[in-house]
Amino acid sequence: MSFTPAGVIPATLLAFHDDRSIDEAGTRRHLRDVAATPGISAITVNGHASEVHACTEAEQSRILALSLAEIGDRLPIIAGVWADGSANAARIARAAAAEGASALLVFPSQVFSMGGQLRPEMALAHFSEIAAATDLPLIVFAYPERSTLSYPLDTLVRLAETIPSIRAIKDWCNDPVLHERHIRVLQSLARPVNVLSTHSAWLMASLALGCNGLLSGSGSVIPDLHVALFQAIAAGDLPRARAINDRIHPLAEAFYAAPALDMHNRMKECLVMLGRMDRAVVRPPLVRITEAERARLRAALIAAGLLPAGLSRAA
Repeated sequence: MSFTPAGVIPATLLAFHDDRSIDEAGTRRHLRDVAATPGISAITVNGHASEVHACTEAEQSRILALSLAEIGDRLPIIAGVWADGSANAARIARAAAAEGASALLVFPSQVFSMGGQLRPEMALAHFSEIAAATDLPLIVFAYPERSTLSYPLDTLVRLAETIPSIRAIKDWCNDPVLHERHIRVLQSLARPVNVLSTHSAWLMASLALGCNGLLSGSGSVIPDLHVALFQAIAAGDLPRARAINDRIHPLAEAFYAAPALDMHNRMKECLVMLGRMDRAVVRPPLVRITEAERARLRAALIAAGLLPAGLSRAA
């Protein structure tokens, strides 16, 4: 386990053709753009941002392969593991390791939504199966409590102390008090587990609590601002951090507005406006956002200093 998940880790998007097939050339271009950002430590594929829910296992394997071929010689690639059954998750994990992934981001099984918080041994069994399939570092995706897919802190500690390959959590608890508790407890274990924030709607506040990194889909659009903010917080440069956060804020408000399920849809639209992606095609059940919302995204890009007024590419 030579790679430790930490630092700034963008989760990249997935480009599609108009017929909703994967646009490999467009996806490779996007990967190159993000990977060229100085200061990032890895890139995540097959996550929420790349619509993993709408991709077959064969497509997920292809996405990982083309990502490794395009940027794997420059950056570690973290592969998502999206599966409800533990045997299926272990199979995906084993295949990703064989392909050349450097770490795995493990999504919670939808089975946990029916009371998994009350049966911590189920989470332990799930991760034990995955860990038995590969020795790659594992990142536990920690969902908000309201989602019913969350892991209580006691369960996270038990997982970390039982399974040595768990090296980080992607923290989406969406509760500042619990988030701080995660940071203080997990990063102070005898075998520390890094907390990677995905609280991109309030990223500066989250990082100021002491996260050892961030893993976010909005890094697919503003990886340079994420690096700058992370470095400013690490250096204790509050005025600089505030100035960077002032640029991030209008985009965070636009990306993470209700409904939350459109967050990555919106990011795709922004990449089109910035000339970094050809189409903002998504796969159902996602559908394209309205022109009124695209107008709000253009305004946010202008406010962030990423787009001169009147010069955006039509989306």
